[in-house]
Amino acid sequence: MRISLILPAKNEAEGLRRTLPGLRELLPEAELIVVDDGSTDETAAVARDHGARVLSSPYSMGNGAAIKRGARAAQGEILMFLDADGQHGAAAIPELLAKLENGFDMAVGARGWDGQASVGRGLANGLYNRVASWMTGHRVADLTSGFRAVRAAKFKEFLHLLPNGFSYPTTITMAFFRSAYPVAYVPIPVAKRLGMSHIRPLRDGVRFLLIIFKIATLYSPMKLFVPTAAVFGLLGLGNYAYTYITEHRFTNMSALMFSAAAIVFLIGLISEQITALTYRRHD
Repeated sequence: MRISLILPAKNEAEGLRRTLPGLRELLPEAELIVVDDGSTDETAAVARDHGARVLSSPYSMGNGAAIKRGARAAQGEILMFLDADGQHGAAAIPELLAKLENGFDMAVGARGWDGQASVGRGLANGLYNRVASWMTGHRVADLTSGFRAVRAAKFKEFLHLLPNGFSYPTTITMAFFRSAYPVAYVPIPVAKRLGMSHIRPLRDGVRFLLIIFKIATLYSPMKLFVPTAAVFGLLGLGNYAYTYITEHRFTNMSALMFSAAAIVFLIGLISEQITALTYRRHD
């Protein structure tokens, strides 16, 4: 099967100089696509010098947007996504491809603790992995890894769901689990990145926090809404018990808590139906 290598890149000229030669040596027949996301350095020129097909944007649209552009343009039956910052080496590619040959639809390179950009990012990713594992019932070793191999036909089913920002790995992973497409994880070494990260803790902190809620709504909204409704219900019941004992009456606060519990539960039911319709396949 033909393989398409897709690298989203924004000002990653030095990273491409380190990454592309190894990719060409390992997979000389593979289609090589570099999506230049509004770079202001020599990213596009370096990619062309190494024989890559370059898709350039006049301005930065985001990592997820670059992934979608590359996937739409790719001709291969297997899509291999790598970061262009020099962290992902070619040595791990055969292991990922072997997982697809053994029946998996997506294989993800899982970083260890030493592969995290910072302590904060490591703790956040660990939390995401635990929430996703609880939601899916399967061990999710690295929810946010950008190094993955996937069957093109199945990946393209979910292009309309992918955001333009940094959380595309979360979305595609949960979409595959929801659709019962088997996902495998392969431990990989990660080199120190070249250049500066495009993620800013203050700017992206709230965005990454929202990924937790996105995980739930993408996979099983009821697992988020039912516990929330239960908390409101218990708070209402506790407040009613207290006010009945102390004041012998049913207060407005108790009514508010019970109403909130019912509303949250009903919103969860609607969200569950919307999620089911979102993943409904149209042949």
